Amino acid sequence: MGLGDALAIGLMECSNELVARMDSDDISLPDRFKKQLKIFEKYDFIDVCGCNVAEFDKDENKIYGYRKVPEFHDEIVKFAKFRSPINHPSIMFKKSSVLLAGNYQKAIFMEDYFLWVRMILRGYKFYNINQVLVKMRAGQAQIYRRQGLKYAISEFKIQFIFYKMGFLNLYEFIRNVILKFSVRVMPNCIIRRIYEILRR
Repeated sequence: MGLGDALAIGLMECSNELVARMDSDDISLPDRFKKQLKIFEKYDFIDVCGCNVAEFDKDENKIYGYRKVPEFHDEIVKFAKFRSPINHPSIMFKKSSVLLAGNYQKAIFMEDYFLWVRMILRGYKFYNINQVLVKMRAGQAQIYRRQGLKYAISEFKIQFIFYKMGFLNLYEFIRNVILKFSVRVMPNCIIRRIYEILRR
């Protein structure tokens, strides 16, 4: 069973309309869920709510980078044209909206990104709280897992799917493939430097 299947089955077992997700080794700040619930209470048209995350390796108090994502829906859609616009361990979403969009599906390394794009194309609304509400365990090991030919091929496949779905135009597809494929096969030292710049 792949991750997409596991996520889909897990969601089907959830009994509440609002579902929050995080990985077992990540840390949600004490007010994370309260702030996300307030977003759904204030804006009933929002379907997915995420936030910024802080990354650590072994010590949660030693933050080495941040994953900052756009706050408002239109900015999120533009951002999604190049990379995933939602930090997956930070999300809270409406179960019904995710299921109507087809639930999680197989897309090696890209299950969440694939879901967000399908939801965007169906008109569902996104919002990211412009605060760090989750500490995410990452580190060098995670960076290295996202390298290599296998990951590059997976990225090419999902970009081609986005193009066939009409989410990307031809220029955006070619741009993404060239840039992303190049990054995935670069030496570790260069990859590490790129991530340091992106996570400032």
